[in-house]
Amino acid sequence: MGKLILIIGGARSGKSQYAVELAKKMGKEVVFLATGIAEDEEMKSRIKLHRESRPSSWRTIEERKNPLDVLINLKENYKVVILDCLTFLISNLLLDGVGEESILKKVKKLAEITSKTDYKLIVVSNEVGEGVVPHTQLGRNFRDVAGRANQIMADYAQEVYLMIAGIPLKLKGKK
Repeated sequence: MGKLILIIGGARSGKSQYAVELAKKMGKEVVFLATGIAEDEEMKSRIKLHRESRPSSWRTIEERKNPLDVLINLKENYKVVILDCLTFLISNLLLDGVGEESILKKVKKLAEITSKTDYKLIVVSNEVGEGVVPHTQLGRNFRDVAGRANQIMADYAQEVYLMIAGIPLKLKGKK
């Protein structure tokens, strides 16, 4: 049986880097499952920096809406999969008009996948509930769906880490 690890935190808290460091310790056969989209130069630059921070031997798969399909169909013998990030996935789905209930069902299926696999799934997500109330309805919908999705992931996860200023705080799991 696989294992689910959730790494959550604010922007630039060190979530992705910590996920990479954890994965390096767990094995050489790693898939990086990216949900972000390079739609402008700034995002292209961010993605480039992320790629450069990972070992070149790792396989990168970009899937903005259906990471579950990728996870179910992994044929090779991978030990670790990093899904970076859950909040980009939620944003992509909301912008495509997918409703909250459908998104949360997808998230629950993602959380359940490790019970049917042999790999460790590290999910990176943004903590969105500690900021100001968004000004727009779309912003509030995103915050609400992301908060509920994070709760689902945390409930299913065997380990949960909160990143603050590059420091991982273990919230759940064996000490």
